[in-house]
Parts: sequence; C-alpha cells; structure tokens
Amino acid sequence: MPASKTPLYTAFLANIVIAGTKLTAAFITGSSAMASEGIHSLVDTSNEVLLLLGMKKSKKPADVKHPFGYGRELYFWAFIVSLLFFALGGGMSIYEGVLHIMHPEEIKSPVWNYAVLGIAFVFDGLSLLTALKEFNRQRGDTPFWEAVRKSKDPSTFVVLFEDAADVIGILIAFTGIFLSALLQNPYIDGVASILIGILLTIVALFLVRESRSLLMGETAPMEEIASILAILKTDENVIDVASERSMYLSPEEVILFLNIKFDPELQSRDLANVINSIHANIQIQYSHYKHIYIEPVQ
Repeated sequence: MPASKTPLYTAFLANIVIAGTKLTAAFITGSSAMASEGIHSLVDTSNEVLLLLGMKKSKKPADVKHPFGYGRELYFWAFIVSLLFFALGGGMSIYEGVLHIMHPEEIKSPVWNYAVLGIAFVFDGLSLLTALKEFNRQRGDTPFWEAVRKSKDPSTFVVLFEDAADVIGILIAFTGIFLSALLQNPYIDGVASILIGILLTIVALFLVRESRSLLMGETAPMEEIASILAILKTDENVIDVASERSMYLSPEEVILFLNIKFDPELQSRDLANVINSIHANIQIQYSHYKHIYIEPVQ
C-alpha cells in the first residue's frame, strides 16, 4: 500500500514552527532543556526535508546507469536521517546538558517555557496522531511491533518514532524546567537535557538499524514467497523450484529470481510461453513484484 506524504508535511510544518518558538524561549529563559528541544525540532525539520527528497528521487525512472531504477534512494536518505538524529539530536542535547551542569544558570521567566511547551505538545501530538493513523492504515491487522519490524517504508516509521520522541521529550523538558524552577536547582534542567539526548540516541540507534537493513536489501516476506511457490507447484510443467531469491528495491518494488526445473519434454517455444504465464500469474497476485527473472535449470 503506497505511503501518504501527509505525515511528512504535517511533521515538517509542526517542527518548523515549534523549533523557532522553542529556541526563542530558550534564549529568553536560559533553559538548557528548552534549547535541547529546539535543537531536536530543528533536526526533525531537516529530516522531513531529506525524507521528502528521498521519496522524490526514488520515483526517477530507470536509466542505463541504474537499470532497476532509483527506488533505494529512499532507503539511503532514511539512513542519513537516522545518523543526523543520532549525531545532532542526541549528541547536541547531551552536550548542551553537560555544559549546563558545568556552568549552571537559573531559569528566568519559566512561564515562557511552559507556554511554548504547551503549544509544542499540541502540534507534535497532532503530528504523531497523523503519522500513527497512516502507519495503522498500512499495517492493517498486523501487530504493531511486528509491523514496524516488517515495514519496508521508512518514510512512515521514521516520522512515527520521531514524533513519539518529540512528545516524550516535551514531557521530560517540562518536568525538568518545572522542578528546576520550583526547587531553584539549575542542575535539574541540565539533567533533563541529557535525558532528552539519551532518548533521542536510543530512537536514533533503532532507526539506524532498521534503515541500514533496508539499504542493504531485505528479502520479500516469507508468506509471499510461500504463496508464489504454491502457485508454481500447481503448474504441471514445473518439476521443482531449485532456488529463489528476492529483495526490496523500494517500498513498492521487489525483484525476484527463480531457478526452476521444467519438464524436459517442453519445446523452446512452449517453455517461453510457460515462463510468461508464470510471470503473469505472480504479478496478478503481487503487483509490486516488478522484476521477475526465471532461469530454467536441469
């Protein structure tokens, strides 16, 4: 099921507004946790741009240099996004927190922070609900974590986990700022910033693992392969399937290689017709199998 760009656009608009307000509030109040949240939102904004770029580039048609198209551009940019989330989001937030602990500064006018965090919570919450709705549409009845593990579309699950980290980060920042102001203890604000950085690092490492696996090339679902093999077994001209290999080129594009042992009495013309029939039968059931290569073997 093709992904919608709505979660990406929603997240982009939310983050670009929120980043400005968070950084302004951080400048006015001197809050480390708020500065970390501002950095977080800036990184998220750039990530949405890169994912949209990846989606656009992945639609380029095949050419001589790239005969299977540019579908894996999306996986490449998703991997870059994950690295940025780790280095800039997690790393900078931890650095900001450590710096604040080493050079503590009391928060001035915390009401600014509360107001900005409240607005950010509404925008990020809306973005999270939009991303979750799209992810639920794609996964259908599949359990949540199984769907995340099996998902081949990083444009959906990257935004979902970014938005979830946004909402949790806001709650951490609010708690840190509130306790820091209440107890007149600026160190708590720095600790909150470090906790936000740790949160972003954990999410980033998960996204790096998932996007790296997609970039390297993941096989098609085993249930689909089993169904295809069942289709082949119903063909009286097929004696055996010696081997099969598959790989996702993009969320909606799979390449499949089949080594098949056919009836040795088939003539060349009949064999060509049988192979064409197998192509058609597979693509009728699984239209995303765009490239099917069948090699007759002895």
